[in-house]
Amino acid sequence: MNQVGYNQAMRFTKMHGIGNDYVYIDGFRETVADPAALSRVISNRHTGVGSDGLILLLPSNIADVRMRMFNADGSEAEMCGNGIRCVAKFAYDRGISRHNPMTVETARGVLSLELFVMSDRVQRVTVNMGEPILESARIPTTIQSPRVVDQPLPDFGDLKAAPGWRGETELDPRMTCVSMGNPHVVMFCRQIGRVPLDRIGPLIENSPLFPRRINVHFVRIDSPTELTMRTWERGSGITLACGTGACAVAVAASLTNRAQRRTLIHLPGGDLSLDWRETDNNVYMTGPATEVFSGEWPEVATAT
Repeated sequence: MNQVGYNQAMRFTKMHGIGNDYVYIDGFRETVADPAALSRVISNRHTGVGSDGLILLLPSNIADVRMRMFNADGSEAEMCGNGIRCVAKFAYDRGISRHNPMTVETARGVLSLELFVMSDRVQRVTVNMGEPILESARIPTTIQSPRVVDQPLPDFGDLKAAPGWRGETELDPRMTCVSMGNPHVVMFCRQIGRVPLDRIGPLIENSPLFPRRINVHFVRIDSPTELTMRTWERGSGITLACGTGACAVAVAASLTNRAQRRTLIHLPGGDLSLDWRETDNNVYMTGPATEVFSGEWPEVATAT
């Protein structure tokens, strides 16, 4: 097993789930001494491989494989819905595990994934993302309410950052907070393309209301079974897709009677199918997993 240092080459694979892209390292073969530092360097889209972050596949004592995920800023996140689909594809296609369903250990717990295989390669994956967490203290948020469902939208200082954006986007001035193992805030508006995500996203992500920061989503209701969303992702900024975010959006839309429990959600990078089942209260997410390329990273910004 290689101990990754400054002058040793390390194998990596670039993968994405509907445009939400990560660099994957096979932790069964490689050892990364400082994954947070590596994520910051390798994720850089100008001087690195370019990605929304870094994901390590590691041995597990309680599942087929273990997943650790780091955002582009080096912060470790609890879960990634698009990333975990690619973890399953990586593990299955390379023979690390041929189980189907496959189990993956995450900071959210052990999740079960159903693999759709063609020509001995995983094409699509359905992930049982577990039950949504709605209790304010567990999301977490400091808002003094048992749940934050269609609560009035506070002033995040956004008027100074982007005057008039609420009117231009036809924003519904209410928000819903959901955790899928990681925290999300969902807001609905008609003109999502006019939301100045680059200015509004950081303000909400870093608000004192959210002590562990938060993922921010703006959503348009197209029909009771079809939604369109845009995302500012905690630690990564504007991303083409967010799987856990799509789950949170589906839950928020259903909770507030804006949509049904089964929805198709359009994200900038592609579509995800969501099913918040009444039978077990779990959210099931289905979408593709795509491998882009593999290579060697010769200079890793972590010491042995």
